Amino acid sequence: MATAIRTEGLSKQYQIGQLRPAYGTLRDTIVHGVHRLRTGHVHEPREKIWALHDVSFEAEEGQVLGVIGANGAGKSTLLKILSRITAPTTGRAEIRGRVGSLLEVGTGFHPELTGRENIYLNGSILGMRRTEINRAFDEIVEFSGVEKFIDTPVKRYSSGMYVRLAFSVAAHFEPEVMIVDEVLAVGDAEFQRRSLGRMERFGESGRTVVFVSHNLRGILQLCDQVILLEDGKVTANGPAADVVSQYEQKTLGMGSEIVWNDLATAPANAFVRLQSIRVVDEDGAPVSVADVRRPVGIEVSFAVLLPGRAVVPKIKLHDQHGVLCFNAMDVSPRWHDPTPPGEYVATAWIPGNFLNEGRHAAGVEIVKLDIPKPDPQASAYEAVAFHVYDPAEGDSARGLFSGQWKGAVRPLLEWTTEER
Repeated sequence: MATAIRTEGLSKQYQIGQLRPAYGTLRDTIVHGVHRLRTGHVHEPREKIWALHDVSFEAEEGQVLGVIGANGAGKSTLLKILSRITAPTTGRAEIRGRVGSLLEVGTGFHPELTGRENIYLNGSILGMRRTEINRAFDEIVEFSGVEKFIDTPVKRYSSGMYVRLAFSVAAHFEPEVMIVDEVLAVGDAEFQRRSLGRMERFGESGRTVVFVSHNLRGILQLCDQVILLEDGKVTANGPAADVVSQYEQKTLGMGSEIVWNDLATAPANAFVRLQSIRVVDEDGAPVSVADVRRPVGIEVSFAVLLPGRAVVPKIKLHDQHGVLCFNAMDVSPRWHDPTPPGEYVATAWIPGNFLNEGRHAAGVEIVKLDIPKPDPQASAYEAVAFHVYDPAEGDSARGLFSGQWKGAVRPLLEWTTEER
């Protein structure tokens, strides 16, 4: 497959600060110059920063490439270079085909012009020919949902109407390469669903998409490959699930597996010791990103050191907002009697279509059954984490709705409906 985008050693340097006020009178300029001559004062060189440094990657034709990273990592600078808004300081970027950019939705809209007139104006700014606009006009208007107000000046639109129309124009521009910067969070839930679907169809049509977003759910749903930027440098480049997991582990400090090789640091007491905790899929393989529709397991390895007690594994799961989703404990009959010394592996299976989307952290305890509550013997608070995402294929608890569900869990319930 041919390469659509190739960057080699791409870097961008900026100077920060200024020698004097940006605006001043002629008198101020003369006085400032005389003062410098009298005092011999020379300004120190302005500080320079690298917004991008030695960025190299490739995107093949038809690939949807995601770009993630913290604020200030260089994502927008990269897109501006690819869109030819700014030039790199060093390095080069090659793009095959016509480029469309959704960087600043609504750029070029004139408040005094009607929605109809702005469709033609904005389409021309984006690079669409008049024949293309004519052909797509009805679809643009229908997609935006502002048919009733299409001949009204946009200064009378609500902010939501304005942004929906602007995005609709940009989304119907069909170049070979589309560059998208955090614009799918516009409009209401229904419009977001259609916008996400439009981007999916765009990628499936064989065109190349570069998509920047802080919405990791959208990144996982849309992108095949993801690059992670940190301080202007590419620190990870690979499959979407792997790079998203790495990013979350760096930012939140937890991975999907922890092993205590050093007995001195393992959570333990005289009777029991934790050995490892893993997040696993149905086949028992480690997983950091889980499909919301599939079961996911919390595997706990522990050693019972002394006889005489019944000890039970227990997990506690929190969502990304710190809300306690649930406590769960193994209540199998085998734990009713004292647990013989030895090594054990217990896995708690969380069913598919139960958790909500987002990041989840699991804490583990080995407890002694006591009244009125279990007595922890070895504990690891929020020891491992994993990300749950929904592919939005319509067969989950989300159905065809693409907006954000609130709540710690999102079960797929059985419904019965009768017509009266």
